[in-house]
Amino acid sequence: MYARLTLRIAPLLLVLLIIGGCQLDSGTTAADVALENSLQKVAEAAVAENPAIHGVAVRVDTPTLGLVWEGAAGFADSTAERAMRPEIPVRIASNTKTFVAASVLRLQEQGLLNIDDSLAQHLSQEYLDPLEANSYDPQRMTVRHLLTHTSGLFDHSESGNYETAIVADPMHRWTPFEQFSAAMEWGEPHAAPGEIYTYCDTGYILLGEIIGKASGKPLAEAVRELVGYEQLGLASTWWESLEPRPDGVPERAHQLLGELDTFGFDPSFDLYGGGGIVSTVGDMALFFRALFTGGVFAEPQTLEIMLTTVESAEARSDAGASAMPPGAYRMGVWMVEVDGFTTYRHTGFWGTLTTYLPDLDLTVAYTVNQNQSGSSFNTIAEDVIRLVAEKSP
Repeated sequence: MYARLTLRIAPLLLVLLIIGGCQLDSGTTAADVALENSLQKVAEAAVAENPAIHGVAVRVDTPTLGLVWEGAAGFADSTAERAMRPEIPVRIASNTKTFVAASVLRLQEQGLLNIDDSLAQHLSQEYLDPLEANSYDPQRMTVRHLLTHTSGLFDHSESGNYETAIVADPMHRWTPFEQFSAAMEWGEPHAAPGEIYTYCDTGYILLGEIIGKASGKPLAEAVRELVGYEQLGLASTWWESLEPRPDGVPERAHQLLGELDTFGFDPSFDLYGGGGIVSTVGDMALFFRALFTGGVFAEPQTLEIMLTTVESAEARSDAGASAMPPGAYRMGVWMVEVDGFTTYRHTGFWGTLTTYLPDLDLTVAYTVNQNQSGSSFNTIAEDVIRLVAEKSP
């Protein structure tokens, strides 16, 4: 049963949902309806309790309970009062990194690269020369270092110069080399390869270059084939501006940076591997579930490689209290404990999250279409996990 309710009309529709569900599906129990109503209230609360959040969409998939549920609240576009719905796509930003990491590991399965290869083996001289000129050693830096954010690269997106440039000219068409060059210009190497963990979009831009070179195909096409969009049923997922929006998919939601509506910003500011994919909560959940249940990789041990902890890396000396601890990030996913459950997840800049809990066989995906959403962002996942855990055998 799917609940697609907006905050403004939720009370009436919830009554209709309960009545209609009992009449149309004899297998639906009162407990099923109660759980779905509770999940809907989680989405509604995120909007009602945080004025910065304009819209929420959620997908919950747990075969243990026989539940595949989608819900929404608020607006995809507040100005036009366009209701948020689960099938409305969003820019998933850094959730793209999971797709990129999976694609690199698929290339390893195909024998087209090894994640312990040096960058010197897979990048063009156009990229190698600036690395060497700025005190990096592409002979020592490996694909694995990029995947795990342990390369020591300075990240162009961590510089205040970058946000300033984007806001000043939101329609500027960035190139991957331009962003890479900004990292070379704006900062120094943080450490030698393998010494520290420091999250780095620039490293995933380099992975985008490596995927294209190793596969012999444009990045978007390569990832689509390597991940297997068609086989997984990802009909509402595409690389923005590098591929056309699929037929029948609605216009994406407006996503906010505080009060700034970034809908019209050229997507190239976050497009080439660190971000770039547009998707729905349904497709995000489908991909994550497939990733963890044998639907993406040809060999089971590849997932084990993806989830391997990087034990040797240390925290940056200037890391803040909220920084992810070394070892939490693996390859395109990280691990965090929630109420005693191990969860694997990734988030995106605009307020997207996908997570998988092996113990509950639970997949959760959601978007709040707001970068500055505060604690409400994590609360959604925590509340959903608790609700499902209470009902699980």
